Order: sequence, then structure tokens, then C-alpha cells
Amino acid sequence: MKHKINILGTILLFLALSFSCVDDTTQLFNVEKPESVAQKEYLNDYDVLKTYISNSAGPNFKLGAGVTASDYVSQGLTYRAINSNFDRVTAGNAMKYGSIVGDDGTMNFGPVVQFITAAKAADTEIYGHTLLWHAQQNKKYLEKIIDDREIEIDPDAKLDVVDKTTDFSTMSSFPFYVMGYEPEIIDGVLVSNFPGEWYQYFVVDGVTTDPIKEYKVTAMIRASKEGAFNVQMGNWGATTEKQISVSTDWEEQFVTFNTITTESSFVVFQPGTFDGEIEVQWVRVSHSEAPSVSFYVNQLENSEMLVGGSMDNFVVREKGKADVSGVILEGEGPDGMNAIKINSIANPENAWDTQFFIYTPDKAWEGGEKYRISFWYKASANANVESQAHGDPGAYMHYAMLPSNPQFTTEWQHYETTGSIPGEGAGMKSIAFNLNVSTDAVTYYFANIVWETEETGNKIPLTPQEKADTLTYALDQWIQGMMTAADGYVLAWDVVNEALIGEDKDGDGKYDLRSAEHASETELANDFYWGDYLGDEYVRLAVKFARQYGPAGIKLFVNDFNLESDWDDNQKLKSLIKWIEHWEEDGETVIDGIGTQMHVSYYMNPDIQASKEAHVVKMFELMAATGKLVVVTELDMGLVDENSDKVLTVNATDEQLQAMSDYYKFIVQKYLEIIPASQQAGITHWCPTDSPADSSWRGGEPVGLWTEKFSTRKHTYAGFADGLSGN
Repeated sequence: MKHKINILGTILLFLALSFSCVDDTTQLFNVEKPESVAQKEYLNDYDVLKTYISNSAGPNFKLGAGVTASDYVSQGLTYRAINSNFDRVTAGNAMKYGSIVGDDGTMNFGPVVQFITAAKAADTEIYGHTLLWHAQQNKKYLEKIIDDREIEIDPDAKLDVVDKTTDFSTMSSFPFYVMGYEPEIIDGVLVSNFPGEWYQYFVVDGVTTDPIKEYKVTAMIRASKEGAFNVQMGNWGATTEKQISVSTDWEEQFVTFNTITTESSFVVFQPGTFDGEIEVQWVRVSHSEAPSVSFYVNQLENSEMLVGGSMDNFVVREKGKADVSGVILEGEGPDGMNAIKINSIANPENAWDTQFFIYTPDKAWEGGEKYRISFWYKASANANVESQAHGDPGAYMHYAMLPSNPQFTTEWQHYETTGSIPGEGAGMKSIAFNLNVSTDAVTYYFANIVWETEETGNKIPLTPQEKADTLTYALDQWIQGMMTAADGYVLAWDVVNEALIGEDKDGDGKYDLRSAEHASETELANDFYWGDYLGDEYVRLAVKFARQYGPAGIKLFVNDFNLESDWDDNQKLKSLIKWIEHWEEDGETVIDGIGTQMHVSYYMNPDIQASKEAHVVKMFELMAATGKLVVVTELDMGLVDENSDKVLTVNATDEQLQAMSDYYKFIVQKYLEIIPASQQAGITHWCPTDSPADSSWRGGEPVGLWTEKFSTRKHTYAGFADGLSGN
């Protein structure tokens, strides 16, 4: 058949040439272009995207694209297409904490340096994503560094705890995986002999290990001659080697390892070229730890009553007034400490008309639980008080609490006692002081209140301040490392990413910061919430370190999604603007701009689409009013049909794709129209090509300006270009 076709083609060619000698306008046949091809032919007339940036765009406007760093670094098709069309790139994951920081805290910036080197070679800028986020952190490492610490004692007093033992006296054959050489078990002793070449074998497997501990491998061993050989501990790809000595007598020999990085480890003997006979009775893996002791753990968050700290543990109830947290009196306590005061009334009806509560809202105390409590106290006149056990403040449980009640005088005194929670107080949460035992009006003062549980163990929890200090140092090291790796090339960053939840749970008029308190089970399992330990100060710290270690002229953005939301009338953006104002109240923190992740969709329902467009406009208007730089950090677009169902690429019609094109044009034009030129920091298309069906990001959706692998331009390419040009 192939040959027949070729012959037919030759005949037709001959006939065509014959007729053309007569009339070169004569055509034998005409093939009509498919409509799908004809409809997209106009796209060939478009130039590369960055040539369409309007002259009216601001001097800081950059057209960016999201990329997978490894694809970009390989300098293939992606590299060429991106550099031709865009003047800035953002790495999807390569510059995030979780991609760089290992389980032991070591930081590998190699891929970041490669990414920057590739961008430099193309004279393409980089937008940094991201310095601080709750997701894609190394949760394991961060939780480890704030975990309970082992109690410091004399090293000689530590106990040797056995993790695993291999006792060959109970075996008749070698029990482990054979790595080319298999030692014998003879009369309950492992025996190995030099096979004439380098060799090794397992002696322990499946040891649960913790990277922060030091491990000792001990063996009852002898050899036919004195010498030494390697002992290897760890797991595949992450092992450490040490030399163990052997003599001709049965002896316990050991080596220690303090650089184990794996959670499950094995021990391998590597006699290598040691040509003597080796005999082993048993091998033991152990670690040392402090013995169990008693210690106290404070249950109050802000014992020193520091300004800015929570005062939820200290509740004041004055006659005729609602319960309130104690008001801090700066420097009015003993030796310049902070304090609080409570004013009692004269001629009370009851001793409890005026009360002060030391309150642990998140801890219900058990009957018989041991505690220690201390505080400084004084009053405006000599006075006695009573102490009671309450649940929440005012929920009376038992008439007596402390072993002895403080006797107030006009001089500062220190109170300290230990005791046990009375049985009648099981479940209590607060100690109530009745301050109207005296019938006179008296002002009472308290300072530096500490209420501790007695616990037993060999580890003690870090205090909230110790955790904050530890994480502050870790944040400092991370940002310093990233800025060193970037070497001044990256001038714009998401300094904090996705700081807000989508609700105002505390009723203060703005959406709350993300925290474990508001997280789902999946989020709790994967995310790390810096703000839970550093408070809202964590944003200020990130800004501080970025400016300290970053280049001059660095621009820092707070980035979030759903800022164009119509269901809450842009409330998330309004909240973010309030938070930025709050963070900048210290007079030192400066946030240069707001980043908006616009993972939008075009809705074929015209009413829904009109609402979406109205709130895109409103978002840009709100952002413009701040006077700050505005960057669209992650623009891409899905498609939703008239029934509110997601439309996949394979099902999208030409009409729908043209509607998406118009929406892209609308968004880009509105950005350039509404955001003043001096505030325009750029637009980044997050997903330039359609997403593959198996992608974790909008899999199978028509999000791109090109089809997959930059195969062909789409209608959306034209809409995006027209939006940039203003046509």
C-alpha cells in the first residue's frame, strides 16, 4: 500500500506540473483547515510575552513565572521558554525551609545556588519564596530543638540504657542479611575469618535511634591477634564509622557514636583486610541518660507580668465590676519587678466580695497532685486573706487551699510553700484569694507569681521563653543562611507566607493568625506554627533578620491567598492590612508590600463571574490605598461550568477557553489601571503550562498560557498579552 501511495503521488505531481504550464492559477484540490486550527492561528502573530509590558507600567514592574527549579536548572525547553517570555522566576519549592533544612538542622543550599546561577546566566531576576511559612517546614527538627531537655547532672551519675542486644549464645545460624560474606555460629559464638578479600557483616539491626543521643556499641570479643577494624552504625546512605580494638583475650570493647542521623539503625562490623580470626559472644547498643528525679514545672505563662505577655493567668474580681485580667504596674514590684493591684471595698458583706485568682485555664489539677507556689506580696495596710480552691474563677470547690495563708503587711514579702491539691479540689483550675477578710478598704499587690507542678523524670520541658529563644536562633540561622546563599541576587521576598486563617475567632475585627489551635488534624501532623511560640512577634523577627542579612534595597512582602474573595467581601485582605499596621507599630518593622496569590477560576455562571470580577477590582483598590508595593505572586486560573463543576482540560471548549482569556486580560488590565505605577511590583504567572493530570497542583486543569510542555499557545496567552499591553 505504501508503494501505491507513492506512485499515486508521483502521478498527481506530474499532472499538477502539466496543468501549471497552462495556467498557474489552476488548483486540482483544496484542503480546508480544521476549525480548531484556524481559531488559534492568530496566536502565531503574537510576540513573546514580556514585549507586551505597557510603557505605562511602573519602573519596578516585573513579569514573572513559577518554575520547578530542577526543570529550570537543566536549561532545556523550560529554561528557554521562561527566559524568552518572562523577566523574573519564582521557585515552587526549592527555596523553602523544608527543602533545605535536614532532620539534624544542617542546611543544604546547593540547589538554591544552582538555581540562582542559572537565572544569572540568563539575566533573569528571582522572586524569593518563602522565608517563613507554617507549611513545608522541617517539623521534625523544629519540634526536636524545643523538646524536653535532659536534666543536667554529673556525667558519672548517668545510667546506661540498653537499646538492643544480639546474643549469639542463643543462635545456631547467622540471623542477618548476608552482604557477600556469612560468618559462622559455632557453640554460641560468632566466628569470622578473613576470606581473602575485603568483607563485612551485620551484628545488630533495627535499633531505634535518636539523632540527639550518643550511642555506645559494646562487644564481648576476642581475635587471634591484636588489631582494630571499623564498626559502622546508621542506615543506608547515612552511616558513621569508628575503629574498635581487639586483643587475644575475651574483653568488652566499645566505640561511641554521636553523629547518628537516622531513626532506625544497624551495626555492621567491617574487618576489611584484618586477616585474623574474630570471635564475638554478644554485641550491645546502649545510650546514657540521666536518672529519674523530681523537679517542678511552672504552669503560668507570664509569671513576671512582662508587658506584651499574656495576663490570662491572673484574674481580678473587684466588687461591682466584671472579671478582668490584672493590669500591669511597670516597675512597681520589689527590685523593679512588675506587679498588679486589687482594690478591696470597705464594710463588705462577704470575705469574697473582692477576689484575686491565680488561674490555669488549660490545666485541671488532680486531687493529691503536688505543687510549689511562690510570689511577692504586700498591701496598703496589714490584712489577712483566705485561699480557696475553685474551678474556673468563681466556681467554688473547697474552702481551704494553701497550707498557710499569706499575712499582708505594707512591706514586700516573699511567699513560698509546697503542698498537695486537696481531694475536694480535684479538677480545680484556680486558687482564689478572698481579699475582704478585712472590713477596711485595702489595696493588695502581687508580683512574680509562680505555680508549679512537681513532676518526675529525667527530662524537663523548656519554658515558653526558652522555646522562643531557641526558635528565634533557628530562624536567625535559617534566614542568614538563605541570604548568604542568595549572595545579594534575590531582591524581593515573601518574608511571611499565608499568615492568616479565614476567620475572626476572637472577635477583634480581623482574621486570626494561623496556629495549632485553629488547625485540622492533617495540618497538625504536617505543619509547624512559629507564632505559637513567638507570638505575632515572629513576623517582626523575620523582617528584622531579612534586613540584617539581606542586600541593601531588599523588598519584603507579606503574601496570602483569597485576598480577592467575594464571599466575605475581601475581609481577609482587610484583616491583613490591619495586621501589617500592627506589625509596623513598633517603629522598626517595615513591610514593603502585599503579595496576592490569585488562584482564581473563571465561572461560566455570569452572576458568579460578575461578583468575582467586582472583588478583584475591590482588592486592587484596597491594596492601592495602602501606599505599599503590590505584587501578584501566583496567578493561575481554573474553569468552572454553569453547574459549579470544575472543568478539566480535556473537556474545555473553545468558547470556555476564550472566556478564560478575557478574564486574564481583565485581571492584568485592572492591576495596571488601579495600582499606581510607583506601587506596581509585578505579576507572576504561577503555572505557565496546563497542569498534567497527575500533578499535585490543580491536576488536569487548563491553568496554563501554553498547553503542556510549552507545546502550543492558548487563547489565554493572547488575553494575558493584551492585558499587559492595554490593547
